[in-house]
Amino acid sequence: MTDLTPPAKRPAIPRFSSGPCAKIPGYSLDLLADTPLGRSHRAAIGKAKLKEAIDLTREILGVPADYRVGIVPASDTGAVEMALWSLLGARPVEMLAWESFGEGWVTDVVKQLKLDATVRKAPYGQIVDFAQVDFDKDVVFTWNGTTSGVRLPNGDAIPASRQGLTICDATSAAFAMDLPWDKLDVTTFSWQKVLGGEGAHGMLVLSPRAVERLESYTPAWPLPKIFRLTAKGKLIEGIFAGETINTPSMLANEDYLVALHWAKSVGGLKGLIARATANAQVVHDFCAAHPWIANLAEDPATASTTSVCLKFTDPRITDGEAFAKAVAKRIEKAGAGFDLGAYRDAPPGLRIWCGSTVETADVQALMPWIDWAFHAEIAALAHAA
Repeated sequence: MTDLTPPAKRPAIPRFSSGPCAKIPGYSLDLLADTPLGRSHRAAIGKAKLKEAIDLTREILGVPADYRVGIVPASDTGAVEMALWSLLGARPVEMLAWESFGEGWVTDVVKQLKLDATVRKAPYGQIVDFAQVDFDKDVVFTWNGTTSGVRLPNGDAIPASRQGLTICDATSAAFAMDLPWDKLDVTTFSWQKVLGGEGAHGMLVLSPRAVERLESYTPAWPLPKIFRLTAKGKLIEGIFAGETINTPSMLANEDYLVALHWAKSVGGLKGLIARATANAQVVHDFCAAHPWIANLAEDPATASTTSVCLKFTDPRITDGEAFAKAVAKRIEKAGAGFDLGAYRDAPPGLRIWCGSTVETADVQALMPWIDWAFHAEIAALAHAA
């Protein structure tokens, strides 16, 4: 498209934010009518609703029966922090980072907990070499880099015979990617990503090895109440049965339940993975057909199927950040796509959420708008010169 005529068709739902993410297809607030508003989360109905959310999460994700699944405060961030503060310090630690949130966990462990951790980093577009990682140490990593669009392709490099724990931030991977539970000891995610739920609540999944660590190890630092997973040396089992540490939002929980039931209706985990994969493929195909844009992920095997990050490669672009922001702004002003800008710490470009709640037809409808906005901004550069 070089005549700068805007495309005739817009996405029916132009919401491509990487968090909070698009709601499920056909979403309406009427779906929340069964919320027990004004009731205690400690009442039987409240505990039953929270337990249902836990049970459906386990069922859809295929979490093993001997793993604990709990709802915790403060979204994925809270879940990760609980794991770091409660479990680390018993063994040496390796921190793996290839994007902004992984870098944040490095900061917490090295500067706040002050552990002498081995830190392995990779630049945006790459992941660290897992063959170099010592899994006899506790290893902390993100499965999918939400801000880099780069993911771990599988868990093959994680040995079954590891001595350390694996602590995995899987917030933009859970429900859209196949997580190998036998390779993960602590897994965290939030409701607001792949299933398009509301923020403020996190999920914490613990393997039996992680539970054993919690019950046999006491950190050297004090733990605030909101982080405490044990009492008198034993796991607080109620957390993993719907008895949350602090007051949850029953409205947000109901919203999550609606999304979980929708997930079952589209084929469960297999159907969710297929939806995200199809969405991402549309973007990958677009990049392959247009030489001025590319996936930030350098290896297609590690390219995300949820937070797809793109970079502009045209040599006429002299200020990449300004150009990318102008493209995103032009598309948003046309009502064709919202929240497409790259994360603030990431390289300049676009970030398109392709998670399972997004319809493939909407991703397809977005692509001509990127083409149009790119050429409009290139023309603006030529005019300015």
